[in-house]
Amino acid sequence: MNPFPPGADEDTPVFVISVAAQLSGLHAQTLRSYDRMGLVSPGRTTGGGRRYSVRDIVLLKEVQRLSQEAGVNLAGIKRIIELENEVDALRSRITELTEELARVHAAAEQAAAAIHKSYRHDLVPVKRETALVVWRPPQRHR
Repeated sequence: MNPFPPGADEDTPVFVISVAAQLSGLHAQTLRSYDRMGLVSPGRTTGGGRRYSVRDIVLLKEVQRLSQEAGVNLAGIKRIIELENEVDALRSRITELTEELARVHAAAEQAAAAIHKSYRHDLVPVKRETALVVWRPPQRHR
């Protein structure tokens, strides 16, 4: 069962900064800094207010974990996030290409089956196991 309201998912920006700060265990000013640095980019309202999604909250907690527990600096965390996003994009592309390849393969099999079905069955294939080769030595000019 989907815990989100109709039409919403984990990427839907719904939390104001004070709620996001409370959910992530960080100070609102820290969230603003992370936004300026590009670590976590929340959605924006038409008035410019930040709105955080569930995915943003999870990312904020991961930034905190990497910083506090793993001792990674913020530049390193930003690079980790960029690389993880790139890996996710590449995995999605691999899935797309795998599905496309399966479709093309199925279409090729159908085309081959149609060609085989169109063969004339009154013709009998002849097996040729011998070959005749005529060798002629080059002509010598006198």
